[in-house]
Amino acid sequence: MLRSLRQLYGKKLGASDGDIGHLKDFYFNDQQWAIRYVVAVTASWLSGRLVLIPPHAFGNLPQDADCLPVNLTRQQIENSPAIESHKPVSLQYQAYWDGGETWGVGGFPEAPPPPPLTPNKGASDDLHLQSTQAVNGYPIQTSEGAIGHVIDFIMDDKSWAICHLVVETGHWYSRKEIVISPKHIDRISYEESKVFVNVTKEAILEAPQYHVSPLGEAYGDTRNFD
Repeated sequence: MLRSLRQLYGKKLGASDGDIGHLKDFYFNDQQWAIRYVVAVTASWLSGRLVLIPPHAFGNLPQDADCLPVNLTRQQIENSPAIESHKPVSLQYQAYWDGGETWGVGGFPEAPPPPPLTPNKGASDDLHLQSTQAVNGYPIQTSEGAIGHVIDFIMDDKSWAICHLVVETGHWYSRKEIVISPKHIDRISYEESKVFVNVTKEAILEAPQYHVSPLGEAYGDTRNFD
């Protein structure tokens, strides 16, 4: 079933032996378009620590449940990777710029400009790890200019693959939501805060309207720009 990630933010998470906390974010690989981690905010039992939970720890995602079951114990959650072990691109850049070594006297950057980010040993694919919460709001950049912005992601809840980005176009009086398949996305740029696509503005404007049900099930016309 196709599911809206926006509808899952804030859902409670339950271990096999008690509450965990709530769902805060999803980290996905922007080349494979697969969700790699669910970011959970633990409750007071773990001092609100952010932890990473792999998709395979979840069973079926019930549509109308307030709490999503996780097939782990609280002890396993406590031993799960902290968010610092696999940072998305947005947090990698934040860590870089927060480092005092890049700033000169008076709070101005020193020359030369910073080098590109390089992966840490054992985390080579983290350069392609994106946060859905961070990418929300990014403009869609065509060869003809920007049009619309990302407002949601649609995933297959069996494979945990991202099938579509939901894009809002138009103005307040002519707002429209359409979907774009990952195959039409060239790259996501954190530096420019944009999603670059290989379709025209006209194709996006003429795409059919898209809807999400109150329960989070995605439906409507999901035709791509073929």
